[in-house]
Amino acid sequence: MHEAIKSPCVWHGEELFNRKDWLHEINAEHAREIEYLLDGNEKPTPGLDRLFSGIRNSLEDHSGATLVRGLPVEGMDTACAKQLFLKLASKIGAPVSQSADGQLVFSVKDAGYREDDPRARGPNTSKKLTFHSDRCDIIGFFCLKQARSGGENDIVSSAAIHNLLLRDHPELLEELYRPFYYKRHNVDTGNSLPYCRQPVFSVTREKFACNLLRVLIDRAYAMPELPDMTKLQQEALDTVENIASRPGMHANIRQQPGDMLFMNNWVTLHRRSEFEDYPEAERKRHILRVWISPPNNRPLDPLFMDNYGAVEAGSIRGGMLKAGKEN
Repeated sequence: MHEAIKSPCVWHGEELFNRKDWLHEINAEHAREIEYLLDGNEKPTPGLDRLFSGIRNSLEDHSGATLVRGLPVEGMDTACAKQLFLKLASKIGAPVSQSADGQLVFSVKDAGYREDDPRARGPNTSKKLTFHSDRCDIIGFFCLKQARSGGENDIVSSAAIHNLLLRDHPELLEELYRPFYYKRHNVDTGNSLPYCRQPVFSVTREKFACNLLRVLIDRAYAMPELPDMTKLQQEALDTVENIASRPGMHANIRQQPGDMLFMNNWVTLHRRSEFEDYPEAERKRHILRVWISPPNNRPLDPLFMDNYGAVEAGSIRGGMLKAGKEN
């Protein structure tokens, strides 16, 4: 029998914005230390160290989502922005690869790929994405330029979804604790496994975890060598999306240039709305993304070993294998 999750990671809608761990403003000390990082010198950065150490702890033990506002991006080129983002993200934990060629900072922008292009990923389109988590403990977004319209993020507490399912649909919750097939991502060419199995919800040594990427589940069940998805499985997945989409369940935010948004993928799900870009290339929406494995991460169900490479608390895990490496 499953139990309700009782944790600070349970919240509903805009309650998130009233949490003490939600918003952090860059102050004069932080700005001075950011200059040190951009200049490449070895001066200590105690203010930034305190800020991001606190963020690391709150992402694991509190709301699971934090916004850092006011980074100086005006006039900063993309190379400098990537360098800064990677250095700040590294104060939370170890950045992990987001591609088979070892890319640590990924550019989220519309690349104009056709839908059937194997290089296409949801972040490189302008279309609406469904609620999901990424293959890492912590995901970070750094906004350089925002779209002309749209492109907002919705964030939802997956633990709150779990508790509503327990109350209203226990038979669906039970199904979501069972493993689903996941197809290997089309850009995950360093991974020799064609598919893996992992649950949407799990509790390991009293630590809750939610993991969901519907597009890879649907692709797996379309494979001829795997069984078809059952009606109960489909209803369970649909219900998660429906609950997350309800007014009052998710918090909506439109990042502004200079905003960094960090989320714990085990206790939150996120989606992006469709957006319309400016016609000029230099004004198009551009968000940088990092995947982070922090030293204080939680233990995971052993079924996550194939997809994450490690399941013990404190282990470096997640991301994509470099091409040529073995699982």
